[in-house]
Amino acid sequence: MSSPAIELDSHIPVGPAQAPRVTAIEETNGQDSNNAHSHTLNEFSLPPVDSGKDAWLFLAGCWAVEALVWALTHEKQGVMYIATPFVIALCRLRPRWARWSTLAGLVAASLSMAASSFCTTVDQLIATQGVLFGIGGCFAYCPSILYIDEWFARRKGMAYGIMWSAAGFGGVVLPLLLEFLLTAYGFRTALRVWAVVLFLLSLPLSFVVKPRLPLSAAAARRFHFNMRYVLSRRFLLHQLANVVQATGYFLPGVYLPSYARAAFGVSTMLSALTVLLVNVAATMGSVIMGWMTDKLPVTTCLVFSGIGASLAVLLLWGLTSTLAGVYAFCIAYGLFAGCYTSIWPGIMREIATPRNSEEHTTHAYVDPSLVFGWLCAGRGIGNVVSGPLSDLLIHRRPWLGQAMGGYGSGYGSLIVYTGVSAVVGGSAFVWRRLGML
Repeated sequence: MSSPAIELDSHIPVGPAQAPRVTAIEETNGQDSNNAHSHTLNEFSLPPVDSGKDAWLFLAGCWAVEALVWALTHEKQGVMYIATPFVIALCRLRPRWARWSTLAGLVAASLSMAASSFCTTVDQLIATQGVLFGIGGCFAYCPSILYIDEWFARRKGMAYGIMWSAAGFGGVVLPLLLEFLLTAYGFRTALRVWAVVLFLLSLPLSFVVKPRLPLSAAAARRFHFNMRYVLSRRFLLHQLANVVQATGYFLPGVYLPSYARAAFGVSTMLSALTVLLVNVAATMGSVIMGWMTDKLPVTTCLVFSGIGASLAVLLLWGLTSTLAGVYAFCIAYGLFAGCYTSIWPGIMREIATPRNSEEHTTHAYVDPSLVFGWLCAGRGIGNVVSGPLSDLLIHRRPWLGQAMGGYGSGYGSLIVYTGVSAVVGGSAFVWRRLGML
């Protein structure tokens, strides 16, 4: 008996309520009067795209993985961002490995978290919770990006927005949970409890974060590394804006608690509320922007995010002299800046879609998942740069007592840079008007 072949029936339309039919052709040795081969056709239908129990269960699994691996600690994010394009490429080359990458990644993350409970130095914590957890989390997370294109078509931006909202939700709930564990049981026990939770969730999540297409079909496709678009003007302009936006985006999350304590003398709980409000607002903003990305041009979405975030920083944070004003800034900033990555599906679509018939014939296929990977890498570079950059911005507390509101708090230059970087994040609109995109 020969190996089964998988064919997609191209005559059946793909829509939100109807999935393409997959036909499995199995060749058998039949007996007839001419001793000829006969073929048996076994037909089965794939789950529908954009709707149905399987699609929403898949998205719920992606949401949970996102919350578990992205919500905790700032240090690991740079590792996860930068490693993403390489892990995605490996998953494309080895699709059967990719199917169980979520399981392997979560198990590795749980083991690294358990190992961190035995650490006695800062370097050991960075190696376990930063590097090892970041690599494990990246392997756990990347299948979500690979398979979301199979499960969602017309609602792809919305699906990405819902998935990415989990980081904001996790950034609210998980720190509170860990704070409770740390207070009740101490550092080492808290980390071990969290490691056990990750380990127990790894198997059920790996069963729902799965491909929609048969693995045999994915394995049969030859993956070609077309990287020419990485040097194209379109991609470079988007990437430049992405990197600059990232250098400023992470700064409020790092400095808002210390700013609130220094400027208003509030308690640790009230100062931590600043970051919680940013994360809650980012959760809502990600879902809204994901929906907008499906409906509006990508440049419109980028301008909406960039201008909104910049005004929030320069006006609400820069000019306010009250704690209530800072809280209002946190909500506005989370809504507008926290949704930036939800615009990436629009950028992925723009980079992967030929602009004219000539480009269609001369350019090889562009994998949107790898476009996402390189955008992640750019954001990771911005994340890493933001650390030493912030030290320079607040060195010697510039403008302290010489300006009003936040500008005179010693954080003035950091506030200005954050606002300017947000504007650059939405600069694609300018390049489009100049005919450069």
